Amino acid sequence: MNIKTKITKLHYDKNAHGFWFCALKFASIFYGIGSGLKNMLYDKGFLKAYKVDANVISVGNITTGGVGKTPVVAELAKYFTNKGIKTAIISRGYGGKLSNKNINLISDGEKIYYNAQLAGDEPYWLAENTKAIVVTSKNRVKAAEYAIKEFGVTQIILDDGFQHRKLHRDLDIILSDSEKGFGNEQLLPAGPLREGLEAFKRMDRLVIVSKNSEHTRAEKLAKIYQKKLNKKTLVCKTEPDYIYNIKTGEILPDDAKFTALSGIGQPEQFYKFLNQNNIVNIKTFDDHHKYTKDDIANISGYCVTTEKDAVKLKQFDFNNIYALKLKTNINIEELIS
Repeated sequence: MNIKTKITKLHYDKNAHGFWFCALKFASIFYGIGSGLKNMLYDKGFLKAYKVDANVISVGNITTGGVGKTPVVAELAKYFTNKGIKTAIISRGYGGKLSNKNINLISDGEKIYYNAQLAGDEPYWLAENTKAIVVTSKNRVKAAEYAIKEFGVTQIILDDGFQHRKLHRDLDIILSDSEKGFGNEQLLPAGPLREGLEAFKRMDRLVIVSKNSEHTRAEKLAKIYQKKLNKKTLVCKTEPDYIYNIKTGEILPDDAKFTALSGIGQPEQFYKFLNQNNIVNIKTFDDHHKYTKDDIANISGYCVTTEKDAVKLKQFDFNNIYALKLKTNINIEELIS
């Protein structure tokens, strides 16, 4: 377990204490000053958001990783492309080897130009699972302008764009995990918050992501937040669908025993989705782990991983790797209306 994973555990411990927590909490003061100053400059109009010639929807959150943004981005993209609307997904491309100082065309909606190692696992998965144009760059304004100029895009979806205020958006969506919530409610690095809870004032929609087989808790939270914040709040239900071989598409037999493997933020729910009686071993790597052959060479029998990990594992010549397919249920028309 590296230092990043240890800190993540601290972020979701509401009883966190001790020397290291106090040190991180002290550092949070300076993080809060920087974050607060940036937001104040935008709120007061000293810094201006740049408006492009397209409708822009941002999907983001105020906590670090593992909330479930990518499936919601995909559902939005599929909704618009199915209506014949030229749509682009703009991502920072975190974890990919391509320089995000450049504008990188990952997919033109038909052809994918880079593998997951270069593009980043999330942009590659979005390119595989939608017909949207996918572009990565840390300069979201230039990336958006590129998509508009080169492809005639009229709808842009910002993946993880809530804190990127330089690009004007027409709809700001925040996601929150129904179980993890806002962790210990401390700012980075002591807690998972990228900015203070006052950020809720500038969002337009809140989505409570439920990664469970039953969704009572998420539905109750949605009602509470909608009343408390006076913002439209929806539930996104994420459930297991089936397990398939990433090379052949073959479905894993129900009684098969397997090793569960993941390299994602907050993997606990992934393991809960799997049949606990069928798991013989668990291998957990850090979020955005760059896999090598040695990571999986000694796994005998079946191996079940996440789709996010699967896009990076396809490069290896192993036929025993399966991925858990999730189904996402959210009312997109209600979300954007």
